[in-house]
Amino acid sequence: MQKISYQQKDFDKKTAMLYSRPSYPPEIEEEVKIILQEVRKHGNRALKKFARKFDGVDLDAATFRVSEDEIKMAGSRVKPKMKHAIRTALANITDFAQERIPRPWTHSPRPGVIVGERFVPMERVGVYVPGGTAPLVSTVIHTAGIAKAAGVTEIVAVTPPGKDGKVNPAVLYAMRKAGVDEIYRLGGVYGIGAMAYGTETIRKVDKIVGPGNAYVTAAKKLVYGDVAIDMVAGPSEIMIIADTTSNPEFIAADMLSQAEHGSGHEQAVLLSPDAALIEQVEAAVTRQARHLSRTDTIAKVMKKGMFLIQTADLDHAAEIAGKYAPEHLEVMCEKAGNIAKKVTAAGAVFIGPWTPEPVGDFVAGPSHVLPTAGSARYFSGLTVEGFFRRMSIVNYQKSALKSELPAIRMFAAMEGLDAHGNSAAVRIETK
Repeated sequence: MQKISYQQKDFDKKTAMLYSRPSYPPEIEEEVKIILQEVRKHGNRALKKFARKFDGVDLDAATFRVSEDEIKMAGSRVKPKMKHAIRTALANITDFAQERIPRPWTHSPRPGVIVGERFVPMERVGVYVPGGTAPLVSTVIHTAGIAKAAGVTEIVAVTPPGKDGKVNPAVLYAMRKAGVDEIYRLGGVYGIGAMAYGTETIRKVDKIVGPGNAYVTAAKKLVYGDVAIDMVAGPSEIMIIADTTSNPEFIAADMLSQAEHGSGHEQAVLLSPDAALIEQVEAAVTRQARHLSRTDTIAKVMKKGMFLIQTADLDHAAEIAGKYAPEHLEVMCEKAGNIAKKVTAAGAVFIGPWTPEPVGDFVAGPSHVLPTAGSARYFSGLTVEGFFRRMSIVNYQKSALKSELPAIRMFAAMEGLDAHGNSAAVRIETK
């Protein structure tokens, strides 16, 4: 863990280094680009090759897709308590999404003019669900569940298979409950390529959403334009604002919750004006970490990605938080709501001591697909609106067009676009 104090001469320099953190190592782009190009060119043949190379499984066009029998069998292997947790989370996420579904509207701002907006769900959306070190069952709900609430016609899910070629049963159960129509056991970059470009047996999608490792993130960035994406997101991160009223055990547990994700590049940052609390949190992190299962990953984050920062006061902490723009921000101090309002950028804000970040990961309601690496300054987390096409509505009567024709013609003249001006003028000036 690294300690930084506002009293140090190089404080601003050290904290500024935290603000600039890449979503993924840029040097991997060339490797990712080669894989995507091969998928685009060779389709199923490339998928078969990369399934063997990266996931160690033999697949072909007939076995890329998970069968109905496998999905049903998976459901029988999921324990009732797991099913209850999945249904609970899905209900909460669906409820939140339905509150945000955009509604069509029209407005007449001046005589003879009607403007407005119309929203139509996308037809075919792809969700990426990470597997590997941790099968993210919750990600199914936080992506496909929201797409279903939006009314997306076809939902496609891609997730890496295990070494036995199978998909985690709980993941399959969640996919079925969330309304996924097609499930493919394809991992990483080649799975993103299959959804973005399509193959002989897999139709391309309109948009790809969902988190992934550095290679998945790079792939999503590179296919942007061929499909829409939600965002370019990197390793998970948490920032906590705390003071003398905060419980150091809570803080330590929350910092460790993000350190276990798997890449070793996660970050956990504490901001507090209380030096004594910082010491207590450091001791609590060290003690709690000994009892957790993902010790190797956590050790890497503790060494390189944990920062304990003493600020001048809570306002100073809120200022730093806004510049850092964390994926997850916990505000665990006195008058937490007031301090939270002073933070200008974060993916999601968790207020008070009884709101640990994992409630957002699993059951709260908003999607856990959130901007990282400081991109919360200009991106927002995944919402139901992201699964809609927005169309502007413009309806002019002749009188309104006549009234505004001089302005239209002037813009056409200024821009040297006489055909534009004529398109409006011919309707009014032709006898």
